[in-house]
Amino acid sequence: MDRKYSLRQVIIFMATAAIFTVFLCITAFFAIRFLIPKYTINFDPNTVSISNINKFNQVRNILKEDYYQNVDENTLMEGAVGGLANSLNDPYTVYFNKEQMQSFMEKSEGSYVGIGISVNSDTNGILTVIEPFADSPAKNVGIIQGDKIIKVDGKDVTAIRDENMVISMIKGPENTKVDITVYRSAADKSIDFSVVRRKIKINNIKSEIVDGNLGYIKLMLFDSEIAADFTRDLNNMLAKGIKGLIIDLRDNPGGSYEQVVAIADRLLPEGLIVYTEDRNKTRQEKKSDRMELDIPIVLLINGNSASASEILAGAVKDQKKGTLVGTKTFGKGLVQELRMLEDGSGIKVTISRYFTPSGVCIHGIGIIPDMEVGAGEEYENQPVSQIPRNKDIQLITALEVLKAKINAP
Repeated sequence: MDRKYSLRQVIIFMATAAIFTVFLCITAFFAIRFLIPKYTINFDPNTVSISNINKFNQVRNILKEDYYQNVDENTLMEGAVGGLANSLNDPYTVYFNKEQMQSFMEKSEGSYVGIGISVNSDTNGILTVIEPFADSPAKNVGIIQGDKIIKVDGKDVTAIRDENMVISMIKGPENTKVDITVYRSAADKSIDFSVVRRKIKINNIKSEIVDGNLGYIKLMLFDSEIAADFTRDLNNMLAKGIKGLIIDLRDNPGGSYEQVVAIADRLLPEGLIVYTEDRNKTRQEKKSDRMELDIPIVLLINGNSASASEILAGAVKDQKKGTLVGTKTFGKGLVQELRMLEDGSGIKVTISRYFTPSGVCIHGIGIIPDMEVGAGEEYENQPVSQIPRNKDIQLITALEVLKAKINAP
């Protein structure tokens, strides 16, 4: 049966439908607003100025709206996070994105693919070559000690605040090419090298008996297994009747805090090895037990002996356990800790300073040897490994000191 509606009924129906539609739109708006998450970054208004918050938003909006290419806001956020670490002007505090973190955490198990150099960051945070390895791709193309790496594959790396980031850029698949630009101060110019990556075998310890009954252990780096390697080689030489020991820390940029403490514990009498203090002056100590090495010790150091090397040198010197021969050490007295972040990225942050047993923080100062002996003008800018044994003035002096200790009444 057909039903007829009056004009008044039609108008009421249409008005009701319109009101209902508006209601649905408003409901949907609020549902979407509250169901879709909003991200916020919170700052304490007592420590952060509102003008800086406004400035951040203004710069972000300018880049989003006016940059000549489309901008990925996640890329902007990565840059902002990295900028937090960089703003501290501490070359040892650095943010790693996910890819950089993965590279940093790789376990090489005694080898890696790269160009074959040992490096350290200078006081400006620029990666500097300590030594190209023998028969390495770097050595074969002409990279030398003291070269400062300023570009990798055409990208300026002088603003990157941590050596491991640059190292991860230099490493890559075997038999692939990497372009390295270095600044060579002696020539006052930059030099370009094209280097083919190769598998590099790592051996951070070298031990031998010299002059019949003197032990010599060269530590290139305090890696994650160096304490066990050191103990093995030392015990083997003790079994062969060595009367004294030279530990060569020249050109050793440092490494594991726990490993150097373990080596110091093997050498030193009962007592303090090193202690750290954080921002709250909370002190944490590392001590040695009663077991000590009961033969004379000489340590060789130079300006490239840094961080963990300085912990060992400082402990031996302060405990009067041995004699330091060479030149003043680098002066890095800061301790870093690696923190993993939820997305696989991470940050390496300086958490404390370390102090020698006598209470000295050697950061920016270094350790003065007991006997200051240079490498000689001919080899002043050469890696220790390139100095012929019969011309190694520092080692010759160390041997003389050790023999005098052994023969002392």
